[in-house]
Amino acid sequence: MTGANGFSVSGYGPERGSWTRVFARDSLARRLDWPILFAAIALSVIGAALVYSATRNRTELNQGDPYYFLFRHLLNTGIGFALMIGTVWLGHRNLRTAVPILYGISVFLVLLVLTPLGATINGAHAWIVVGGGFSLQPSEFVKITIILGMAMLLAARVDAGDKPHPDHRTVLQALGLAVVPILVVLLMPDLGSVMVMVIIVLGVLLASGASNRWIFGLIGTGALGAIAVWQLGILDEYQINRFAAFANPELDPAGVGYNTNQARIAIGSGGLFGTGLGKGSQTTGQFVPEQQTDFVFTVAGEELGFVGAGLILLLLGVVLWRACRIARETTELYGTIVAAGIIAWFAFQAFENVGMTLGIMPVAGLPLPFVSYGGSSMFAVWVAVGLLQSIRVQRPMSA
Repeated sequence: MTGANGFSVSGYGPERGSWTRVFARDSLARRLDWPILFAAIALSVIGAALVYSATRNRTELNQGDPYYFLFRHLLNTGIGFALMIGTVWLGHRNLRTAVPILYGISVFLVLLVLTPLGATINGAHAWIVVGGGFSLQPSEFVKITIILGMAMLLAARVDAGDKPHPDHRTVLQALGLAVVPILVVLLMPDLGSVMVMVIIVLGVLLASGASNRWIFGLIGTGALGAIAVWQLGILDEYQINRFAAFANPELDPAGVGYNTNQARIAIGSGGLFGTGLGKGSQTTGQFVPEQQTDFVFTVAGEELGFVGAGLILLLLGVVLWRACRIARETTELYGTIVAAGIIAWFAFQAFENVGMTLGIMPVAGLPLPFVSYGGSSMFAVWVAVGLLQSIRVQRPMSA
């Protein structure tokens, strides 16, 4: 079969349902972006080691099994990898036609969180408990559907050759699509996810070629919205306290400022090469809360030191660099927008997660992509890698 860009895709995709010609010159294996794949795998493996170190002595969490979180992290990674393969096989173009269904499902799931089926975990009412010790955070998947939905609308007439760039009506429709789930997530309230979604929207609009008036208008609206959220009391008290602690790190160091202060102590004590995996006093003494999830970077800083923490940042940089290259090389606006949305997502979430452990960003409860423990977040980032791989796979070989 010949794709829209004039190259053969007969070796992969739902049209055939088999992986033939895997080692051929024009094969799937040769088209994959291996650096981004290896970097993502390396981050997940490092994350497994950090999660194990942070939880092996936490008997109140690991049910007496020191390998409990390690096994589940590896299981989540394996499921995520399988989802990536499925995403590449389906292809981002085929998923484009399924966007309305995926969008409807994701909005329905986040609405379920606001019903009695929703659960509060670690202070955030953003989960659905599905049983068997597993829970689902729908806001993670909303990030993907916002990217796909906005890309579908913004690129439709441009890729068809009808318009050189999205017109104002199309941009307004795309923003309307994004606003609905963002408002629902804000009502939870899950402020960290809302921050990521807003950055995604900005990245998508920038990549689409929309008028700069929309960009500046959105930034202004976001600032006014933040003020309104603060004044209307939508945020929970613990979220307000987090911002207060960020503004004044010395405020209540044993209370609202405890997490940030202990995180900086842990990272600062690691030195150049760290204390060694499993030998960090802050980690072993359980001084830093939520080290397997939001504060996993503190384990790296303390036990792997500046070198180990720097390696994590380097690998994240490789993921972003290759994603930027994929966005630049694709010949369709739809693929460019999808890649740009993922870049904005990964870049901001990584910056926020690392920044909050260093005290340069407020604590927002966001996991470190590929590294932190968590099923929903792990599944979502691997699906995003699958989308990036699909965009690269289905580009012309000359690109």
